[in-house]
Amino acid sequence: MALASVIHDAVGAPARLRVTAFDGSSAGADDAPLGLHLRTPLAVRYLISGGGSLGLTRAFVTGDLVLEGSAYDVLDAVTNTSSPEVKSSHRLAVVREAVRVAGLGVLVPLAPPTEEVKLRGWRHSMRRDSAAISHHYDVSNRFYEYVLGPTMAYTCACYPRPDATLEEAQFHKFDLVARKLALEPGMRLLDVGCGWGGMVMHAAKEYGVTALGVTLSRQQAEWAQKAIADAGLSDRAEVRHLDYRLVTESGFDAVSSIGLTEHIGEKELPAYFSFLHSRLRPQGRLLNHCIMRPTTLEKANIRNGFINRYVFPDGELEGLGTIVTAMQNNGFEVRHEENLREHYAQTLKHWCENLDAHWDEAVNEVGANKARVWQLYMAGSRLGFDRRDIELHQVLGVKTENGESGFPLRSDWEPPTTGR
Repeated sequence: MALASVIHDAVGAPARLRVTAFDGSSAGADDAPLGLHLRTPLAVRYLISGGGSLGLTRAFVTGDLVLEGSAYDVLDAVTNTSSPEVKSSHRLAVVREAVRVAGLGVLVPLAPPTEEVKLRGWRHSMRRDSAAISHHYDVSNRFYEYVLGPTMAYTCACYPRPDATLEEAQFHKFDLVARKLALEPGMRLLDVGCGWGGMVMHAAKEYGVTALGVTLSRQQAEWAQKAIADAGLSDRAEVRHLDYRLVTESGFDAVSSIGLTEHIGEKELPAYFSFLHSRLRPQGRLLNHCIMRPTTLEKANIRNGFINRYVFPDGELEGLGTIVTAMQNNGFEVRHEENLREHYAQTLKHWCENLDAHWDEAVNEVGANKARVWQLYMAGSRLGFDRRDIELHQVLGVKTENGESGFPLRSDWEPPTTGR
């Protein structure tokens, strides 16, 4: 059987996907709209030495494997949501055909691409967390500007209507968080894992709040401080390059955690929520916004997967029940929960479109390999949200005092509906 046919069968490719290989072989319909093209023998060597989806991921990152058609559509056509999967039962056939086509050298293991990272030190120590965050966020502020657009918001947007722009949806997200936290002029907000300062600036500008944001990314902090100064908000907004665990101030009226919990680690959740609880005044609110597993049965961390090796090292996703339990067991009364899964799929669609529109500039900024990592991870993540392999939840908690929550009898953060 020809190499392309072996790969075609191995990935369980449907009729709409064609596989072609460097030896001139092909498999699948000639008019298939999508394709996998193994450009060089290195693609097969990565497949064999990496095993399954990780091997094909490495081949794609290095450019030895090309996806023909949009990354989202190709991933949707094969069985895995983060990278093309190769069934283990077919691996021996791949090896046999690769040896026939490319010689025994194909069996020599390849070192992973340099974009793949393995961290050292104690898991979720401050030093290792700093290295993990730097790997992902200290890529290039200009690169993120190409992908995220002018809001520089790297978390799930909230679309007020289906045709809303990404910028409108990110504004609506920040405003939803602010309203859930009941922000008012003169209040103090702590935003942990603040990114490029979007929530900090929104709270200061739109609600008259004094806001402090902290991030482990030096590049984010530098960008945010300049943006704050340019917006004339330096008197009431600040972003520090600092681990949230080193924040010494307390008595905050509200805490927002938008996209940080994914980096905390399941074993560290009690300490995380306990610390945030200690930073709040009585009746202060916490809004926790993060990606979650659809149940509490899946593993929180897939240590050898594409996301862990290339994108979010040490990242962990828990189920909603795990997050709520950790909040409740560490001082918070949980008052509201909302799933924004479809909103994150739409957000990622816009980010993928932005990357495609600025592909040449992005490659010039960070290199082709790194750009392909982001292309694959964002397309795969979008597919994951569409299929409900992952979800995005906002959980609102409050630090009660003698049973007093300060909440109204009914939620007041959504505008009233019209009609009876």
